[in-house]
Amino acid sequence: GEEHYNCISALHKSMRGSDENASLYWLARMLEGGEDPLYVARRLVRFASEDIGLADPLALTQAVAAYQGCHFIGMPECEVILAQCVVYFARAPKSIEVYRAYGNVKECLRTHTGPLPPVPLHLRNAPTRLMKNLGYGKGYKYNPMYKEPVEQDYLPEELKGTDFFKERET
Repeated sequence: GEEHYNCISALHKSMRGSDENASLYWLARMLEGGEDPLYVARRLVRFASEDIGLADPLALTQAVAAYQGCHFIGMPECEVILAQCVVYFARAPKSIEVYRAYGNVKECLRTHTGPLPPVPLHLRNAPTRLMKNLGYGKGYKYNPMYKEPVEQDYLPEELKGTDFFKERET
């Protein structure tokens, strides 16, 4: 019932708050109460990107490994795998930078009026002669061929200068 959602919320918020003791408590309460360990593992995969993100890019690897470990061996043996992952996440630095930036991109798409801007010609592949004649790929700079970073626009003209990593005004 509702306690299922209350417990996963408490686990999530305890890890977010870096409280490893409370995180273990809520994990054990769920598992000892019969919760599906794969449900918990799926929530940990989400937490790895949503709450830890780029502050510790290995968190996602930890979460996916925990999910796979739980899938391979099941309960009760997989409880220690989940416990390790939960403590790792509680101790990990946190960052919601990517989560917010992606939200900003979605908001940009939702609030756009009219047709979405086309992909700039220089970013389009040109597998046919017709496409090449139409200018597809013309002027594209293949970064690995340059020693220094190249100056090149990757967003449509209408979005030039947009930085989704900065807070958007509401």
